Amino acid sequence: MVLVQNFSGKLILSIISLKSEVAMMENYFKGRHFQKDIILVAVGYYFRFSLSYRDVVEILRDRGIIIHHTTVMRWVHHYGPLFKLLWRKQRDTHSQSWRVDETYIKIKGRWHYFYRAIDSHGLTLDFELRKHRDYQSAYHFLKRLLTTYGRPDCLVTDQYAGTLKAIKQVIKDGLLVKANHQCSKYRNNLIEQDHRLIKHVLVKSSGFQSLRTALKTLSGIEVMHQLHKVSQREPSLFGFSSSQSLIELLVQ
Repeated sequence: MVLVQNFSGKLILSIISLKSEVAMMENYFKGRHFQKDIILVAVGYYFRFSLSYRDVVEILRDRGIIIHHTTVMRWVHHYGPLFKLLWRKQRDTHSQSWRVDETYIKIKGRWHYFYRAIDSHGLTLDFELRKHRDYQSAYHFLKRLLTTYGRPDCLVTDQYAGTLKAIKQVIKDGLLVKANHQCSKYRNNLIEQDHRLIKHVLVKSSGFQSLRTALKTLSGIEVMHQLHKVSQREPSLFGFSSSQSLIELLVQ
């Protein structure tokens, strides 16, 4: 009798938990004209592959869904920051050896700088888009990274003067031990290769017109890239699904 009651209690709790998760996910799509599955497939394809908004529209049209490319753009700009926020709540690292570097992103004809950090397994730790490649940008990024995850056993950077100055400051702040910092062009090959996978998705893009929209789009691309990398460490019988991975992110 006691076992039956315990089982019933656990079943009720699991049902309540499931209902709350479903309700929470539905809130993310409240007021949208299209169903959440369509939205997640559209943004999932855009963030995962090198596609333009019109390419996504064509793919959906072949599946009987008629939509305008500006609608896809609005979804990308809305859900990119949301996915980033949810990912940051769940992120963690199992490696204490990190790589930090920046890559170039052109916005309205001018170069901007996308700071990124990954661990030795290639998993993303953090990212940030900045107007300038200088001491202030590097320091702001490193301080947030170290405050979030604590001191690593090894932090590898390039030898850019602004970055080295920022490293000296975080060491002075007590966020990093000097002996744990290394300057190595070749040990940063891991993150250099990872940059390429992010920028590959932008090939078909028409270009960014503002820092705000660039950050929104890059947030979604970066989170999707991270979800894919995690899936490769935990292989599934059915392979990777961008829309299913986003659903799992939304309900966690």
